[in-house]
Amino acid sequence: MTEGLISGDVVSQHNTRESCWIIVHGNVYDVTEFLDDHPGGSKIILKYAGKDATEEYDPIHPPDAITRHLPKEKHLGKVDPGSVTKVVKEVTEEELARQERVKNRPSLDEILNLHDFEAIAKETLPAKAWAYYSSAADDEITNRENHLAYQRIWFRPRVMRDVSKVDWSTTILGHKSSMPVYITATALGKLGHPEGEVLLTRAAAKHGIIQMIPTLASCSFDEIVDAAKPGQVQFMQLYVNQDREITKRLVQHAEKRGVKGLFITVDAPQLGRREKDMRQKFEADTNVQIGTNVDRSQGAARAISSFIDPGLKWSEIPWFKSITKMPIILKGVQCWEDALLALETGCQGIVLSNHGGRQLDTSRSGIEVLEEVVTKFKERSLWPCPHFEIYVDGGVRRATDVLKAVALGATAVGVGRPFLYAYSAYGQEGIDKALQILHDEMEMNMRLLGARTISEVVPEMVDARHLSSHSAPPSDELYLGNYDRLRRAAIKAKL
Repeated sequence: MTEGLISGDVVSQHNTRESCWIIVHGNVYDVTEFLDDHPGGSKIILKYAGKDATEEYDPIHPPDAITRHLPKEKHLGKVDPGSVTKVVKEVTEEELARQERVKNRPSLDEILNLHDFEAIAKETLPAKAWAYYSSAADDEITNRENHLAYQRIWFRPRVMRDVSKVDWSTTILGHKSSMPVYITATALGKLGHPEGEVLLTRAAAKHGIIQMIPTLASCSFDEIVDAAKPGQVQFMQLYVNQDREITKRLVQHAEKRGVKGLFITVDAPQLGRREKDMRQKFEADTNVQIGTNVDRSQGAARAISSFIDPGLKWSEIPWFKSITKMPIILKGVQCWEDALLALETGCQGIVLSNHGGRQLDTSRSGIEVLEEVVTKFKERSLWPCPHFEIYVDGGVRRATDVLKAVALGATAVGVGRPFLYAYSAYGQEGIDKALQILHDEMEMNMRLLGARTISEVVPEMVDARHLSSHSAPPSDELYLGNYDRLRRAAIKAKL
């Protein structure tokens, strides 16, 4: 054994529940007392007891998760790299087939829209990653409705307005953005690509838009902030921890690091049943925040979220205002009554969102709620409201979707899954291409709409009379898949 280093043979002897050591990034940790506190349960840790767990750890943990949450005395030291036996992962036929599909991806020149990225990601992501990213609640009706709702809004374009020059830039919470789009928070970025969320950070800087940093990122918060360019604006998405001291520490650290807005998720007192994800029986977790145990068979989403406080209430808004000077935006508002409460309690904005259809199935789309909120605010002479901004997320795939939301009163829209799919399928070049596609679509559609600036995208440019019509909701795929259809009369087969 090299002097001062721990031999791999010594580590391998600690491979039981009674004495469990693991290696992560060349360091040895005694996780015996942590097994039952692990949000994803002990099974996945014990699988790597006495072994190098780095490859399993990296995609779904911030690099500093283990060092932050494990007492210093459990950090045992460096391992002798020459003495570690590598864990040989079996490459299945399914994985070989997936790797072949990755080799046969179309070139980026053949990717014409955000839907294309999703199609390629579906074929090239590992099954567990695709299940986590694409899954939604129950029958996934709201997930599909989020996009279909935009198709019930029709344009009323203006003509002959000299659109030789168009400008689709705007401001979000007073900060410049090259278009009314921000990268909304999405969890576990390294499931799709080993670099994770920092790919989004770089792309946001290059294309002049704002990134919202997720609580449940695979990269650490500081890693994402450190990847930003000087002066780059970032927001923070917050799941409120049952331990308010942890919440306070996270919020104040974000403010100290220069984050410009706090987006508090309010639609997740309990995570919805995401059955695609649950069927994968996800054994891993993220250690962004430590909470109670959950059943690993419930999927990645539940395995990583046990710390979220279901007791969050309106009376706590003053407490949040007392711990930070950042603007406070409530993410996940779904009706005009709660939008009004957010305004009355002094929040600076709301995100009309149903969590990408991942929470309460058959809840309405954000774009439909937007029309309701603005109408009710106008009836009360509360709109326009210079110090209160409304955002929408969920279902946005085209610049036309963005412009419809802006016309109905949104300051900007959040886009999440499409950007995950873009970098999962093509890395940094993929997310750059996705944002360039949106820029190109914005320029074209601003001209076709007859709007020279975002301020000229007004309610009169859209017909949303049928937006709230649910006479033809998205089909119930599970029900229809099981339904034994009635047979019609048919021509007899020739004998």
